[in-house]
Amino acid sequence: MRPTERGATVPEFQNPVAGFGVTFRAMFKKRLTEQYPEEKKPTAPRFHGRHQLNRHPDGLEKCIGCELCAWVCPADAIYVEGADNTDEERYSPGERYGRVYQINYLRCILCGLCVEACPTRALTMTNEYELADRSRESLIYTKEELLAGLDDTMVDTPHAIYPGMTERDYYNGLVTGAAPGTVRQVAVSKGEKPADPDPDADADADAQAAADAAAAGSDAREKGARA
Repeated sequence: MRPTERGATVPEFQNPVAGFGVTFRAMFKKRLTEQYPEEKKPTAPRFHGRHQLNRHPDGLEKCIGCELCAWVCPADAIYVEGADNTDEERYSPGERYGRVYQINYLRCILCGLCVEACPTRALTMTNEYELADRSRESLIYTKEELLAGLDDTMVDTPHAIYPGMTERDYYNGLVTGAAPGTVRQVAVSKGEKPADPDPDADADADAQAAADAAAAGSDAREKGARA
């Protein structure tokens, strides 16, 4: 026998039974089985799932490559490299963009501090929680995997800024879609090359130029003969 706090005594042989009290109560409760993955339980509206890099309504990227998300990450799971935009190759409305963006989900704890730090709302968290994979390399998500998809009003980057608009206009919501006639620029930084000119079109242009030159020469000779 041993004394308790209130002065009563509890036989030593009852200690194991008392310890299994929670176990015995749970044994007789009705079991709740979720048929996952056939039936997936909906997540909460503000669930912290996989990240997403957002776009402006015309398709330009919101990320400006400031690296604040990488600096604030407590798990050192984010890697960002910024680069300058040019008129020939533009990815965001401002001066810079995120050329390289990676999130290592082997380290990420899905705390959401990166979302809080982002000054342009370029980074948000989705409700996607199925991140399991067969290799460690595939759990390091790249910028292309994190970028949001394109809507009907968008043109894939790089492309020119909306005519007459500034970076501030983009963040004030004045741009609602790509300008008519907007086309994708050549991504030279990614190794793309300008499309080769059509040889048939060049041949036709050369033939037309030769014909025009011959006609001009014939007219000149006729005028000289008349003179």
